[in-house]
Amino acid sequence: MTRLPFPAPSLRRAPARATTGFPRILRAPPLVAPALLLAASACDPWPPPPSTARHTVVDTLHGVEFADDYRWLEDQDNPETRAWIAEQNAYAERVVGDTPLRSELAGRLRELMDVQGPIFPRRAGDFEYFSLRRPGREVAAIHRRPAPGEPERDPIDPDGDFEVVVDPLDIHPDGTTSVSIRDFSPDGTLMMYAVRDGGRDEVEIRIRDLAAGEDMPDRLPTFLYGSTFFDPEGAGFYYTWRSREIGPRVRHHTLGDEIADDRELFGEGHGPEKFINATLGPTTPGTAASGGDGRYLVYSVQHGWARTDLYIQDLQRGGEPEPLIVGAPARFSPRFVRGELWLLTNVDAPNNRLFAVDLNRRDPANWREVIGEGDDPLTGYQLIGDEIYADYLHNVGSRIVRYDLEGNRTGEIPLPERHVANLRSWGEGAGLLALTSLVTPSHILRIDLETMETEPWLPSAVPFDGSGYETTQVWYTSADGTRAPMHLAHRRGLVPDGNAPALLHGYGGFNVNNLPRFNANAAAWMERGGIYALATLRGGGEFGEDWHRAGMLENKPNVFDDFIAAAEWLVASGYTNPGRLAIRGVSNGGLLVGAALTKRPELFRAVFCGLPDLDMVRFHQFTHANNMPALLEYGNAAVREEFEVLRRFSPYQNVRDGVAYPAVMLTQGDLDTRVPPLQARKMAARLQAATASGLPVILDYDPRAGHAGGRTFSRSVRNNAMELAFLFGQLGVEE
Repeated sequence: MTRLPFPAPSLRRAPARATTGFPRILRAPPLVAPALLLAASACDPWPPPPSTARHTVVDTLHGVEFADDYRWLEDQDNPETRAWIAEQNAYAERVVGDTPLRSELAGRLRELMDVQGPIFPRRAGDFEYFSLRRPGREVAAIHRRPAPGEPERDPIDPDGDFEVVVDPLDIHPDGTTSVSIRDFSPDGTLMMYAVRDGGRDEVEIRIRDLAAGEDMPDRLPTFLYGSTFFDPEGAGFYYTWRSREIGPRVRHHTLGDEIADDRELFGEGHGPEKFINATLGPTTPGTAASGGDGRYLVYSVQHGWARTDLYIQDLQRGGEPEPLIVGAPARFSPRFVRGELWLLTNVDAPNNRLFAVDLNRRDPANWREVIGEGDDPLTGYQLIGDEIYADYLHNVGSRIVRYDLEGNRTGEIPLPERHVANLRSWGEGAGLLALTSLVTPSHILRIDLETMETEPWLPSAVPFDGSGYETTQVWYTSADGTRAPMHLAHRRGLVPDGNAPALLHGYGGFNVNNLPRFNANAAAWMERGGIYALATLRGGGEFGEDWHRAGMLENKPNVFDDFIAAAEWLVASGYTNPGRLAIRGVSNGGLLVGAALTKRPELFRAVFCGLPDLDMVRFHQFTHANNMPALLEYGNAAVREEFEVLRRFSPYQNVRDGVAYPAVMLTQGDLDTRVPPLQARKMAARLQAATASGLPVILDYDPRAGHAGGRTFSRSVRNNAMELAFLFGQLGVEE
């Protein structure tokens, strides 16, 4: 087995960053939130929550007993659970109310959200294909138009006259079903597309004969799928499916055959905690990265979010897959480029570097380093002509640096500070540069890649004027002395008076970069005088792999300390106070705010906790969900050492009776097959029974929603308006 001749990367603390004139603090001054909470409760009474039956179950894990009064709510289909959900939805509506504020927010959010973003079509045969949700429509459909001859063209007009190829409303008329393009056959006559029922992670894979306008009999049943793509002849396709019981497998299907007869190529021995994807590659320079002669299949085995193994199979020569790099404590992202296999990796380089591999000389000693590690994390790259445009993050803002094919630096695209940028090829010597920030809706410029001159190509259609708002980046200090940045956005010229309504958002996990992009909720928040704060937390990838590892497994508590320190900074620096501070997190961010509210309930007035992970002690037992890989990021309570970490921050087990908790809004849906929805149900019941603040704890629950969507456009507007109305109402913002 081939292994890298590099030492394992050390866990280094992120380097110190320059301050911005704000004080370095470890702990904010004493807070007075409990009094604020009780005073608010006395002035603004809310109806009591529905009563919830208690049926105590006691578990013993590693000699520690845990009592769970709401285990019965884990049974999603139980008639008692369904009745309880209906009562909770009715209660949530009573608490938020049909107020003028909510109505105004819904109207404004519809204006901000009912805008079609840029469309970049895919050419297949004589047509260009793309997904489009026309303004006013509830769901996107797959469209096509005759492919124009010129390489440089104007943006697609969302009101244009296009042919509808697949309309999800024909599949399910309620608008919660979605469709997405997966691939096209080499001759452009067949389209592979996915059909998603509601918010499930699972999809059905269909093949459409584009000339006939009908689906073929070949169809992959609803399941978890990774990579799916046609073979070079268009006679069949490769696909990765994931079973929660046995794990992922890569297979090949020949069109016209029975699915049950598909040939299994790779995956045996890899369990359900792994992800596997496949990449088909050419061998001759100049062939397309997604096709070419298709001689090689590269299999990526992802062990959580910190390690990848690679195997390669020579389809021309035959034989079994062979290890390319296995066992290295690093990630590898493969891509075929001009006859070579390029690997973006963090091996012995926490900020990442780029290698090129000659597949005739695969030993790591022969790998060619194209781009070495720099001071900023290298997050991706694209080839335009004979140059590489490398994407970096500098203090959580975009940089794009240009190199030649040998890795010599030849320039850098000038970008504004505190923006997120994306570049793509668009014609000879030109590119399209997309820019966005917390106060700047995404817009696209055409850039001359030689002179770096730009001109407007697609202005934003979002009706928001960012000139009246500003962003700053500040630095706060966490409990262990680690310094981290936070973006603040608000009306221009705001003078901190300690009383502004503030909304603090965070994520912190899975190597995800939480970047300062424009979003409608933040815009609506700022328009009503609020401060929107985006905290950078360990566990993400904003400062490289060391930063990620400092917030995973046994280091996960650092993430919560960072978030709490960011909140304390907002208070200590005079921007807000605990009675005017709300926090927000979704998914892993739901775990974040759940841990924060149980650790420091007096620090926050209101909490939005969406699609959350909350019961980390029993998380490893929720095997009916698509969550086994997350054990490699969070930890597995079945392992004694990891259990000791998890039980100290698991939000559900750390709710205490008689504590004055802030107001909390939880959201979930029946069709979330990634994060078990039972966690939000149980947490709502537990908090409602435990809190002594008199502030409401509500659960807004959607039977069709889940992590992957399942919401019509109108439902999304409604959900966002309800969230903001709840938070504004709790913080005393009425207009």
